[in-house]
Amino acid sequence: MKTDDIVPDSEARGLIGALPPYLRPYASLMRLDRPIGAWLLFWPGAWSVALAGLGPRGFALIGWLGLGAWAMRSAGCVYNDIIDRELDSRVERTRLRPLASGRVSLSGAWTLLVALSLIGLLVLLKLNRISQVVALASLVPVALYPFMKRITWWPQAWLGLVFSWAALVGWPAVTGEIAPTMVLLYAGSIAWVIGYDTIYALQDKEDDALVGVKSSALALGPRARLGIAGFYLVALALWAFALCRERPDGLALVALAPMAGHLGWQVVSLKPDDGSDALAKFRSNRFAGLLMFLACLVTGTS
Repeated sequence: MKTDDIVPDSEARGLIGALPPYLRPYASLMRLDRPIGAWLLFWPGAWSVALAGLGPRGFALIGWLGLGAWAMRSAGCVYNDIIDRELDSRVERTRLRPLASGRVSLSGAWTLLVALSLIGLLVLLKLNRISQVVALASLVPVALYPFMKRITWWPQAWLGLVFSWAALVGWPAVTGEIAPTMVLLYAGSIAWVIGYDTIYALQDKEDDALVGVKSSALALGPRARLGIAGFYLVALALWAFALCRERPDGLALVALAPMAGHLGWQVVSLKPDDGSDALAKFRSNRFAGLLMFLACLVTGTS
């Protein structure tokens, strides 16, 4: 089989399938057909802006953070595939990725990464100075993330630090200051990310074990459901503190109840040995993010 014939099914249909053939590998490299990662990166920033009361630029700011989340998640996927290109070629689920299969050159991937980073820079310029400094500080943990699966059984915890960072950006973008509420929101998001990314990692337990990649799903083993439940409970507790700081009455807890119910459903109905169910539960966190956004919006603006 020629390298040019190695094309994942997703490139033959949908949004990527509508693109010219020479662009499709680059769109796959960005995960253009899988927006779930951009949503999950976006939501903590939207929560923070909403809980801070929106301010005069609230919804425009949320829009800019959305563009930044898409650009930086896409850039993160490209960077991750650059670092993991040899490892990806040895894992069944990832062996057809553009770099691992040779359909995109290393120089082409770096060029795309620079272009996406320039979009991120445009978003950065729309923030105030303190938010810019906080956002730029995320570059170090982002750069180190792809190496964590080789170092620790808990790369999901490092992903939590990275994917929750926008919670630290949104609040000062509205208020111009750092506050304990945003730190609580951020810490809760880290626990949430560990929970949902452990669910995601359940799909790859066998391949990860074979190639020597570490994950929280392997670390927890048969106690995965219990571990996920524990992280979700920690997330809900921290979020409850954050919301109650801004609205010290029962409304904050009532607003959080739908999110609690959804996370509870994920845990109770999860089938740890069913990869398709794990993927569906992971993807449902896009809706969970919306529920949390509504809780922050009600609490922050009422």
